Amino acid sequence: MRKQLAIVAVIGLSLGLISWGFKGHRAVATIAEKHLTSNTANVVKAYLKGETITNVSTWADENRDKATSSWHYLNLPLGLNHDQFLDAVSKQGNDNVYSAILKVEAMLKDNTSTPVQKNEALKYLIHLVGDAHQPMHVSRKEDKGGNTIQLQFDGKGTNLHALWDSRLIEHEGLSEADIVKQYDWANDAQIKKWQADSPMEWLWESYQISTELYADVKSGQTIDEAYYKKYIKTIHLRIDQAGVRLAGELNKLFNEVTAPKIDVTAMFVNKATKDIVSVTPLNAIGKAVGNVVSTTGKVFSVKDIGSMVLVNLGAAYPNQLLTVVLKGDAKQMASQIEGKTISVEGTVIDYKGKPEIVITEANKISIKE
Repeated sequence: MRKQLAIVAVIGLSLGLISWGFKGHRAVATIAEKHLTSNTANVVKAYLKGETITNVSTWADENRDKATSSWHYLNLPLGLNHDQFLDAVSKQGNDNVYSAILKVEAMLKDNTSTPVQKNEALKYLIHLVGDAHQPMHVSRKEDKGGNTIQLQFDGKGTNLHALWDSRLIEHEGLSEADIVKQYDWANDAQIKKWQADSPMEWLWESYQISTELYADVKSGQTIDEAYYKKYIKTIHLRIDQAGVRLAGELNKLFNEVTAPKIDVTAMFVNKATKDIVSVTPLNAIGKAVGNVVSTTGKVFSVKDIGSMVLVNLGAAYPNQLLTVVLKGDAKQMASQIEGKTISVEGTVIDYKGKPEIVITEANKISIKE
């Protein structure tokens, strides 16, 4: 997920809207993992090259591909009934969250798709099912999904989109584990009902909610505790529905599929240093202590402490998956990488139980476009 507030406002407008925030997307994925069949879980693990659904759940935002930026949302005018909604969505073409879900599911079903294509399609599907359930992702074009509707909440400026992206969830104050425990309440009958619904119906539900949300605020309004209490249950519902339905889609796709054998780690030789470098997923970096690796992740925080700059990847401190320590010439990169997805190369060390990579040369960091 993007940084909140300023970063959401800038990146969100240029590359498409972002949903649920880091905690929300991970909650959707973790709930989904609980509802997978064992065979589906094995197939998913193989296509994700050993990574978990939870750890790739924000990849589609971090990837920042302009060609797929419109895949994250659906723009529609207010006031449509169900039939008008179906007609409007069907006429929108191939660059919205509905068509994107159908597109990546088709790729996952296609036996001619390569492992690389299936890996990317699966990461998109995991993320986009979450997007489809965030009400402000099925909303109006003229206010960019609520991004231009300015509000105040918890004594800080925000907007309607960011409020639903993460601010209400953050206000609740739960850990990721507690979010999953409290949000995933559906019984067997409810799960069966939700998983029988089509992606079009998920979006219709979001559209109905966003219509209510537009009517319930005015630009400049201060959001109070009553608003939070009124709508936090809606957030619980939508995240639980997204997780349960994601599991349903994955089970339909993979329950009868034989898990492929795919190498988890690729290797290459750095010609400049002659080092053998392992391409290691960020979530597995803690197991690579002592190895020279290349890894990729989103920068969540950058802190200059004078002699060095601390860069946290995967999550903000203290939940980061990796800390990159910039020293010497590498410190010049600090101002360029905040909030971006970067690749780094170096030796993984252990610092007080946390993995770190110390970088002194700027060419060991590359910003992903």
